[in-house]
Amino acid sequence: MRIKICLLLLLVAPLAMLAQTPELHTKSDKAKKHYLRAMEAYDMGKNEAAANDFIKAIESDPNFIEAHIVLAGIYQDSKKYDKAITEYKAALALDPNFFPNNYYNLAESEVALQLFSDAKEHLKKLLGQQKISPDIKKKGEHLLANASFAENAVKSPVPFDPKNLGPNVNTRFEEYLPTLTADEQTLIVTVKMPDDTIRNDWNNSSEDFYMSKKVDGQWQKRSNVGPPINTPANEGAQCISPDGQFLFYTLCNSPGGMGRCDIYFSMKEGKKWGIPKNVGPPVNSKYWDSQPSLSSDGNTLYFVSNRPGGKGEKDIWSSTLTKDGYWGTPVNLGDSINTAYSDMSPFIHPDNKTLYFASEGQPGMGRHDIFYARMKKDGSFGTPVNIGYPINTSGDEFSLIVNSKGNLAYFASADRKEGYGNLDLYSFDLYEKARPTLVTYVKGKVFDSESKKLLDARLELIDLETSKVVADMYSNSSTGEYLVCLPANKNYAFTASRNGYLFYSENFSLKENKNQAEPYLIDIAMKPIKAGEKVVLKNIFFETGKYNLKDESKSELNKLGDFLNLNPKVKIEVSGHTDNVGDDKMNQTLSLNRAKSVYDYLLNNGIAAERLTYKGYGETQPVESNDTDKGRAANRRTEFKVVSLE
Repeated sequence: MRIKICLLLLLVAPLAMLAQTPELHTKSDKAKKHYLRAMEAYDMGKNEAAANDFIKAIESDPNFIEAHIVLAGIYQDSKKYDKAITEYKAALALDPNFFPNNYYNLAESEVALQLFSDAKEHLKKLLGQQKISPDIKKKGEHLLANASFAENAVKSPVPFDPKNLGPNVNTRFEEYLPTLTADEQTLIVTVKMPDDTIRNDWNNSSEDFYMSKKVDGQWQKRSNVGPPINTPANEGAQCISPDGQFLFYTLCNSPGGMGRCDIYFSMKEGKKWGIPKNVGPPVNSKYWDSQPSLSSDGNTLYFVSNRPGGKGEKDIWSSTLTKDGYWGTPVNLGDSINTAYSDMSPFIHPDNKTLYFASEGQPGMGRHDIFYARMKKDGSFGTPVNIGYPINTSGDEFSLIVNSKGNLAYFASADRKEGYGNLDLYSFDLYEKARPTLVTYVKGKVFDSESKKLLDARLELIDLETSKVVADMYSNSSTGEYLVCLPANKNYAFTASRNGYLFYSENFSLKENKNQAEPYLIDIAMKPIKAGEKVVLKNIFFETGKYNLKDESKSELNKLGDFLNLNPKVKIEVSGHTDNVGDDKMNQTLSLNRAKSVYDYLLNNGIAAERLTYKGYGETQPVESNDTDKGRAANRRTEFKVVSLE
């Protein structure tokens, strides 16, 4: 508002220059004196003192239109919307043509107080003016659309009961832009604090990252993330990968930066963060690049930029990892997401399909509203949906994130009675319609089965229906820790591999699983390659009573083939096993034929026959009791055994 007022009135402060100022619409010297003294205070940021002198100017001359307008602007900046409305109406009553933009400013204050009918009436008067600029016409049309949307939204509020995260996370300083690991055990927030050692556009303050751990369901006292992440410069707008191993964030005015703000990343080295690195081109540019959000598979980076080629002031872009491990050319998310205004604060949920973001251009309650959009089959996003009132208000809402389960959202909010400072972090139960696809996870440590040494291993999650690798990552090299997200309603193969070891195989069947929200806690014991060791191939599938391989088996069969190609001296026996249901002889024959099917597949895919044998064991080697469904399912299996290393 301050800029608008200054441009409007061509303001000058010193009383001695009165003769050189534009003609003010008052003949009262006393009113002029108060007005110019008010302008001095206003230009120095002393709004309260300025308001008092503007009031005195109006008392000296109630028809002093400039004083009414600037006083209205001060009230609007201070969120005293009722008083702003009074002053704007007074100015319009004196002369509606003096500054037609007053209709727009009046409507903004009316929208803030949910006086939507009044706002629409005044916006129509604005748009009916012949001498308004194309820019104010565009803004008026947009605000009119917002007022119409907001009027209906207020009549149909969505469930919303925010809870402050408490004094261990929030303080008298400003906390915002939260990010969360998939297991909801680590929270990292941006905190803005006063800093007398610097001078910048943030009122001599700096931004740093703070972290809180959850213990027994409670957030613990936050701690500074510290170097090498936090520096004397401003760090903010961060996202942590779901497994907690990567931190992407924004660093501004860095000596090694490419533009005003760049995106950096750091990888966990043991329990500490490694030296941050600039993501580099083509993601970073000479323009403003910020607010990263990383997909749970680590393959797509969403971010905000004001680079050329966008739709508006700030746009949301995405970059995808190439096969050689570099970030590809950024792609604008297009007209369904980006507008002619500001679109920012993207958060891609771990389901990799639901995008939450803030938009100033989509129809909403006022300024930036929170929206969500679902990814379509072609990879583009569908029409955004406003998350609704009262989550969105007439002010700015942004930086919303949602937990992996999809039922709890976190966001920053200001000026609430239960707050500890001006801007605090809150959580709330997210209503059903706005929820993403439920995501659970598998979590644990990787270690050597004999020495118990913690290991870094390659972890792959494969969609069995499409054979597509949906996650490809490594466990922590020092701690062995890993976490892989599992979006619901799909069946997955999960493998761990490392040179010198047999690969590990697991299956997660979530399509028919009613307890899809429950995480899997699995410590993976990697077996060194040696004769006699066995691996159960948990993703080899046959029809009941048959031995033809199902298509879903291909990813596991190819994994076995890769293992044999990588270890050319290894010879194996493929074995088939059944439960004790049915005829013993038939089970023996079935197990033999199933083992031969795997043998034939490997043979047809380039593995030499002299390295392969197969055998059927029927029901003779159970690994669990055949008295339960679970036990019988475990006994129906395909294995391979290392025969020799010659």
